[in-house]
Amino acid sequence: MKIYHGSTVIVKEPKIIQSDNFLDFGRGFYTTTTLEQAVRWAKIKMKRVKMDLGFVSVYEFDFDLAKTQTDIFRFETADKECLKFVVSNRKGKEICKAEDIQIGPIADDNVYKTVTLFEQGVYDTKETIKRLKTEILKEQWVFRSDKALKFLRFIEAREINNE
Repeated sequence: MKIYHGSTVIVKEPKIIQSDNFLDFGRGFYTTTTLEQAVRWAKIKMKRVKMDLGFVSVYEFDFDLAKTQTDIFRFETADKECLKFVVSNRKGKEICKAEDIQIGPIADDNVYKTVTLFEQGVYDTKETIKRLKTEILKEQWVFRSDKALKFLRFIEAREINNE
């Protein structure tokens, strides 16, 4: 299967890097199965660092083989467990659901606002879950170990302009 990573650089050899930001799924190499989402990530990163050019690195991922040799955790939906997991990671209290690969919903702008209002106490758990279930969520695949990264093979990089 193809998997994508949006950035301001071409990433031929992915690495697990500790980020300064507290991300949805904690530390890891973030990818998606959706090209449009990777393009969106590249544009967000381009805007943050004031660059006019970004890239989507494209990989072939041997998911069938990875399932037999790695520990994988998947959130099937944005439920209470997923919400708790994302909020904890964003607060820097990383919860590890899998040593190698974690899969789950991406927090786009609408989802991010909903989760933020939950964190601020504006929404309770029930209201937050109700709002999350109305969103069309794409998936993020986070590679958390060097072992998991070995199942990725770089194919190409696509240029993304700031248009």
